[in-house]
Amino acid sequence: MTDVVDADELLRRMHRARACALEEGRSWRARSEALRSTDPEGAREAAVRTVAYEAVLRVLDEVLTPGRNADRRSPAD
Repeated sequence: MTDVVDADELLRRMHRARACALEEGRSWRARSEALRSTDPEGAREAAVRTVAYEAVLRVLDEVLTPGRNADRRSPAD
């Protein structure tokens, strides 16, 4: 990654990353629900991946719109 990018390009990349994280989180959530009755271990793995994408989404949301989701923070914050 030696290319220099301007602020607008960086913002576009972060918005694309957010959209990707949102879609992947939805996909893994659906997979977890679909596997729940037939493959409990696979459902657990999919649920863990869902949580990981949700964490990425929260971080990107905070970077892109600081303070907007302050009410969604955990009590430990």
